[in-house]
Amino acid sequence: MAETFLSPVINKLGDLLAEQANLLNGVQKEVSSLKDELEIIQPFVKDAEAKLSKREVSEAVMVWLKQLRDEADRIEDIIDEYLYHLAKRHHERGFIDSLRKAGDCFRSLKGRHDIASEIQYIKKSLSEILERGLSYGLRPLEQELSSSTVTKVDASGVDPQLGSLFIEEEELVGIDSTFKEVIRSLVEGPSTRLVISLIGLGGIGKTTLAKKAFKDDAVRQHFEFFAWITVSQSYNMEKVLKSMKNQICQENEDTSGTIEELIEFLRHYLKKKRYVVVFDDVWTIDFWQVIKHAMPSNNTRARIIITTRISALASAVKDTSYDHIHELKAWSPQLSWALFCKKAFHFEFDGCCPKELEQLSHDIVSICQGLPLLIAVVAGLLSKKEKTKLEWQRLLDNLNYAIKRNPCLSAVSEILSFSYHDLPYHLRSCFLYFGIFPEDYSVLDERLCRLWISEDFIVKSKGNKTLEQVAEEYLSDLIQRNLVSFEIENGVYRMCRVHDLIRDMLTGIDEGFNSCHIVSHENKLRVEEKSRRLSIHGTTKDVLNLIRDDSKIRSILLFNIDELNESFVIHLVTKCKLLKVLDFENAPLHNIPKEIGYLFNLKYLNLKGTPVKMVPKSIGKLQNLQTFNLDQSLVQELPIEIQKLRHLRHLEVEPIVSTYSCDLDHGVRIHEGIGSLEELQTLTSLRAYPITFDLKKELERLRQLRILSIYQVSAETDKAIGASIEKMNHLEELSLKAVNEDDILDLNCISSPPPLLRYFQLCCRLHKLPNWMSKLQNLQGLDLFLSRLTNDPLKILKELPNLAFLGMYQTYDGEELHFEEDGFRKLKHLILRKLEGLRVVKIDRRALPRLEKLRFGPFPQMKKMPSDILHLTNLISLEIVDMPREFVIGLQPDGGPDYLKIEHVPSVIFWYKRKWRIYNSYKLGAPDLLELLQEQATSSIYDLALK
Repeated sequence: MAETFLSPVINKLGDLLAEQANLLNGVQKEVSSLKDELEIIQPFVKDAEAKLSKREVSEAVMVWLKQLRDEADRIEDIIDEYLYHLAKRHHERGFIDSLRKAGDCFRSLKGRHDIASEIQYIKKSLSEILERGLSYGLRPLEQELSSSTVTKVDASGVDPQLGSLFIEEEELVGIDSTFKEVIRSLVEGPSTRLVISLIGLGGIGKTTLAKKAFKDDAVRQHFEFFAWITVSQSYNMEKVLKSMKNQICQENEDTSGTIEELIEFLRHYLKKKRYVVVFDDVWTIDFWQVIKHAMPSNNTRARIIITTRISALASAVKDTSYDHIHELKAWSPQLSWALFCKKAFHFEFDGCCPKELEQLSHDIVSICQGLPLLIAVVAGLLSKKEKTKLEWQRLLDNLNYAIKRNPCLSAVSEILSFSYHDLPYHLRSCFLYFGIFPEDYSVLDERLCRLWISEDFIVKSKGNKTLEQVAEEYLSDLIQRNLVSFEIENGVYRMCRVHDLIRDMLTGIDEGFNSCHIVSHENKLRVEEKSRRLSIHGTTKDVLNLIRDDSKIRSILLFNIDELNESFVIHLVTKCKLLKVLDFENAPLHNIPKEIGYLFNLKYLNLKGTPVKMVPKSIGKLQNLQTFNLDQSLVQELPIEIQKLRHLRHLEVEPIVSTYSCDLDHGVRIHEGIGSLEELQTLTSLRAYPITFDLKKELERLRQLRILSIYQVSAETDKAIGASIEKMNHLEELSLKAVNEDDILDLNCISSPPPLLRYFQLCCRLHKLPNWMSKLQNLQGLDLFLSRLTNDPLKILKELPNLAFLGMYQTYDGEELHFEEDGFRKLKHLILRKLEGLRVVKIDRRALPRLEKLRFGPFPQMKKMPSDILHLTNLISLEIVDMPREFVIGLQPDGGPDYLKIEHVPSVIFWYKRKWRIYNSYKLGAPDLLELLQEQATSSIYDLALK
């Protein structure tokens, strides 16, 4: 069945019928009938939402959708309140008594109505709403003709993307380098057909770049025939082919015919022609699968340019090694500034920014975050205003508001909103969720996916995939569509965020659904009765006064909170009984109140980074809890009641510790019986010593584990733990820490490692790397600490085919490391720390071909930078930590003999420890670095004199 906003409610009713039918006390038939009614309505909702995305619906249909959404919310409220009160009676009176009194329980929900009359009322309301929908011309989506398409326009009848074609092309300096590559691909290269794909965010300049290349004189001289086709989301293939025929054919040809006839004509006509065709704003692979047949791959030179926001589409289009994909990135601050000045001061000040407006202008450009279309529109707006601080400040203060309301700027948001309306329903809620987070906020992919699951956005797994794997696929889809950007950490983890302009668009869409209410210092409006989510930014002061008693809020997330006490949480729990999500990450909460146990519907509880020390026994009442995160808290022991949480999937209690040490106090103490939590996928960080029960037996019961970390592993326990690990076929992340730095662990007791392992962290002394290390074909991130190896570990690690991150800290005691030719083909980030015996590093020419980030030091025995660093041509960032003075002096740009070795690296930073675990950073050639080096020289002379 096609998904709509009714899908989660239908699934809930289905679960209620399947799992708790014995508690429905004679109303099972009514619940089943309500589920059937919703399933009948669902195709009509799908039809309305499809028309909404194409701008085809009237305001009346939008109101109709809102009314239906309100009814869906009412049904969800009834179900959640039923489960809440049932659980409360179960804990107060005992389970048998609760079964006997289930009917009374439901009658107490509304006072005057029992569940049967409530459902009857809702069914009547649904029938009336459906009748209204039919009167608006809605019909099941399946009845729509597949050939019906509508050109998308705004209220004025103009394509909102039209403005992107008319940004002054000569001013878009940021595309010059890519432009030259595109021109080269067009006029040079093979004589056969070649496809150039331009991908990137809406408004990033794809269309402008394509238009500039399309009009270029050199291109015009090389080719005979040209066609520009704007495809968009709602394309009509017949119209596309007719437009191609009209533009390409010089004769007055008849443009009638079927799709097949038009394709055949174009194939024959272009067979021996030199032509360029641009398909602008392509959204589906299906379009290419058809249109490509109209353009033969001849030997007279044929070129096709495609612009798209979807990376997967560009990859699918690439058929040969000659085809090119160019990804357009956000512009640098320098290029953004150049564009802004040319547009804002085009008619005065010689195109330069007056000094008194520089800071305000830089702030305005910064908000635009490198999006050229937005920069150009904002600067164009300012060009018509007075050049005064007052006007500039006014726009800066109200830019977000202006983007939504100003007629000039609203087109930008409209362009970006196309990406949202193109999304299938199952991705829309996931994408909207980014509006909950503050501006410029990066969220870990694991956290995001678990939130989505707890919000019931991911309601069903696919085949053998877990909900988490499906959620990761959804996130990857959003990334492929260039709606979400990310940075990789440790070769595995994705830190995700959206452009601020996209976030503004999302909050605008979200406001229409009354879904999320954001409370901040600037916004303290009373929370709407129908709000489902509350995002609190900065302060909790007066927040409780904004929330109604008996609130229907399901999710509360806190960000950058200045104060949070136990009393606030107690009152929050009292007002919001139906909560599914509580996210207090990094909030200053010291105690978890026992009242937390009343939140029977709670699925997600995040206390990461809080100073919480104890977990109350009432945690055992949270029968639906799926995620419990206590990472970087002060909790050292979990109560035995944790074993009652049979639906728990993720239990994280990673302490705040130095990665580079072993400590007897690290790790969380658990009780026998942890193996009963058979749905666990994440378990961190287990303490293996001292322990009074059979840990191997408990671990072997946890067959769904994907993430596991164990602390205090000793030579006595390593074999038992190893035997458990080799049976964990689903394990993707593993961390092992020894009981102390001198204990030598033998990991060769693992005969075959988990085949899906993506990240491995090992903190222990080793005689040698385990034999199976070279078998980790899926390994992307590897951290090795305190191993003290005497043999060069690179000889084993170099062949790992997918390794993208490698961290080594006191891993090797030898004098030489050798990165051999063709080794580490995918490594992008390398950290080499505290290799105290190291004197020489060799890097062969074809080693580390993709390395972008390198951090190393201290190496007290190394006196100068290895010459082989010149081979790292893709190196972007070089960080040098606590290296000897003469080493650093040799790298300085003014006379340093080794400066030429690092001249090609864009960013070179030096780090020096000032206090315990506190470092200061210095840029290459900076005066403060030279002063520090002079101080070191003076100090050395003084120490020598004392001797």
